[in-house]
Amino acid sequence: MFDLERWQEIFETISKNKLRTFLTGLSVASGIFILVILLGIGQGMSNGISREFQNDATNILFVFTGVTSKEYKGLNPGRMIRMKNDDYDYAVNKYQDELEYKSSIYRIWGGIVNYKKEAGTYRVEGVWPDYQFLENASMVSGRFLNYSDQEGYEKVVVVGNKVKTDLFKDGEDPIGKFIEVSGINFKVVGVYTDPGGEREEARVFLPLSTANRVFGGKNELNFLSFTLKPEENFEAALASSQKFSEELESHLKEKHTVAPDDDSAITIQNSLENAKRFYDLMDMIKYFFWGVGICTIVAGIVGVSNIMLIIVKERTREIGVRKALGAEPLSIIVMVLHESIFVTTIAGFTGLIFSLGLLELAGPMIETQYITNPSVDFQVAITTVFILIIAGAIAGFFPAWRAAKIKPIVALRDE
Repeated sequence: MFDLERWQEIFETISKNKLRTFLTGLSVASGIFILVILLGIGQGMSNGISREFQNDATNILFVFTGVTSKEYKGLNPGRMIRMKNDDYDYAVNKYQDELEYKSSIYRIWGGIVNYKKEAGTYRVEGVWPDYQFLENASMVSGRFLNYSDQEGYEKVVVVGNKVKTDLFKDGEDPIGKFIEVSGINFKVVGVYTDPGGEREEARVFLPLSTANRVFGGKNELNFLSFTLKPEENFEAALASSQKFSEELESHLKEKHTVAPDDDSAITIQNSLENAKRFYDLMDMIKYFFWGVGICTIVAGIVGVSNIMLIIVKERTREIGVRKALGAEPLSIIVMVLHESIFVTTIAGFTGLIFSLGLLELAGPMIETQYITNPSVDFQVAITTVFILIIAGAIAGFFPAWRAAKIKPIVALRDE
């Protein structure tokens, strides 16, 4: 029930001690402000990390080779390991029920691309049709490579948006035009864009079979790339990808006579493992931010509690009169808690509104490599509201308990 007299008492007490109430509220408001800003930064870091993983498929696995670093079965270290098409065929055939997208890659180094008077050096790669989804590429115009191109050794290419901009001036449509790749004519069948930006769009894709035949790749590959079919949850997907990585790596090392513990010769990069490490780190950072924010709020609570103790001391005689007239200890506790919760909640909401306003205004403008649009969601805002109420109750409980224990005869003697 709304008690007008009690509210009048609260406002009268606040009006008598404006500066003290303001400074007390400021400590609580700053605590909530710091907590929300820190949580917003934590969310911004999560957004930034998520954006980095969006550049490619989220569950992608890359297989690449290097130079052996250990002697094994009589073979000296320093051997360059080269994967072959049958390595890719083995993985596709053995794990065909588990794979979602797959492609092997043969890279043509120093690929010079010409169109009329324009020329540039770009990454030229022979790939399979699934590579579009592995790279998370979207078609701007035309189409991506298909299996007919692969089977027919077609001289067709798909170019990135940057390649199109560099070579085709005045908005000329590249679809159907012929460009030279290292002196050989290829027909442009598509233009793609990539969330990774210009660096990822400065590439030219052609059928792997054509790359092997035309550019002397013969049977060699530079990379293998796979994604596995989705699982029910992240942990299941991680376990599945780790099992696939271990089995494929073991097979490739055995086939190419590489020591089992030689990580430089054959490496499988698992994006889910990288994601787990990043997200585990982000969870630790968020817990740290929560800890710092809560500690700041606790400092404000201590300040409110001290102020309420002073108020109880100043009102000792008044409390004694109330108890002498029959006031129950519970009513005394509620009176003190009411004032404490009111001051804490108003101050906390002020800090919450200012912090949310700052994130709303400045958040969309923050775009760094690892922090993107720091913000807090509705659930976090509701959580801080509960923190405010609990903080106010804690701040007022001990002074209220002390007030409830005051004996009327002692309080009436207080000067």
